[in-house]
Amino acid sequence: MKPDFNTIPEYYHGYVNLITEENVIEALKNSKKNFLKRLKSIPDQNGDFRYDKGKWSIKELINHVIDTERVFAYRALSFARNDDTELPGFEVNDWTSASQADRRNLNELIEEYENVSNSTINFFKSLTVDMLLNTGKANGSTVSVLNLGYIIAGHETHHGNILNERYMSS
Repeated sequence: MKPDFNTIPEYYHGYVNLITEENVIEALKNSKKNFLKRLKSIPDQNGDFRYDKGKWSIKELINHVIDTERVFAYRALSFARNDDTELPGFEVNDWTSASQADRRNLNELIEEYENVSNSTINFFKSLTVDMLLNTGKANGSTVSVLNLGYIIAGHETHHGNILNERYMSS
C-alpha cells in the first residue's frame, strides 16, 4: 500500500517523498540497508565528528534516529491496537543532549540501531491491513499506522543523506 498524504502531518511529507517503494515493509528494509551501509563505513574514531560548531556529532545523529524510530514505532503500536489516547510530541534537541551519545562506542550505537530497525520491521510484518489503516493523534496531528512506517523509512533516508552530504564529504 502506498502512503496516504491525507494522514501524514505536513512536516513529514519531505521524509515520505524520499521513499520510492510502494510497500511499507520494503521501504523499511531498504532504508535500514542503506542507512546501515553508511554507518558501517564510518571509522570508529570519527564518531564524535561534527561538521560545524553546535551541530550533532555522528553518534548523536545515530542516537537521534534510534530514539525517533522507537517513538514512531510506539505510536504505530498504540494506534494499531486501537488506543485512542493522544500521544505527545518530543523535543529532539533536548533528547539528543540528554542521551549522552558521545560517551558511547560507535559500533554499539550501530548495533542498537540495527536491533531497533529489525524490531520495527518485524512489528510492521505482523500488522493486518486494517491495523495499518488505523489512525491516531500524536503531537497534535492525525497519522495512520501505515504512514508511520513510511515516516520512519523517510526519516532514516533523510539522515543518511545528511551523513553523506555534511559529515562524510568533509
